[in-house]
Amino acid sequence: MRFKAEIMDEKAMNRAITRMAHEIIEKNKEVSDVVLVGIKRRGYPLAQRIGREIFNIEGELVPIGAVDITFYRDDLKEAYKDPRVHKEELDFDVNDKIVVLVDDVIYTGRTARAAMEALIHHGRPQKIQLAVLVDRGHRELPIRPDYVGKNVPTSKSEIIAVEVVEIDGINRVTINEM
Repeated sequence: MRFKAEIMDEKAMNRAITRMAHEIIEKNKEVSDVVLVGIKRRGYPLAQRIGREIFNIEGELVPIGAVDITFYRDDLKEAYKDPRVHKEELDFDVNDKIVVLVDDVIYTGRTARAAMEALIHHGRPQKIQLAVLVDRGHRELPIRPDYVGKNVPTSKSEIIAVEVVEIDGINRVTINEM
């Protein structure tokens, strides 16, 4: 992989998170029925950041959890000969809640589909919304995020890498060539 460009630095990421938090509040009128569920791995720290911003704006804590989609992927046999399962952190009821799934990048839509399936395994939400830091296009499924930090048109030979301090020690988004 060859570095091409940094498309978001820490400040740009923070602005996008703040904007998405405002949009979630505005679209749902209030946050009493909203829960945030991050898609493991990098979606979870992003969900936590959005939750902090919602608290800063509204003064109300929203439940934040995480879902592991490993066993819900449609490419499990090909991509995961020996799948590594991450602990799910979904210790609240999703029934009749507005669940905002949070992920770092949306590409084909297959991760979002798997996350919806994993979520529905836990209950029946009133509504499922999708928030992503980066939308890079190239959808294979009819899935569109409700909240987007940044749209980045890419070629299929490019890779978007989201790095978060909680996992990678730095906050940035880069585009790389394969």
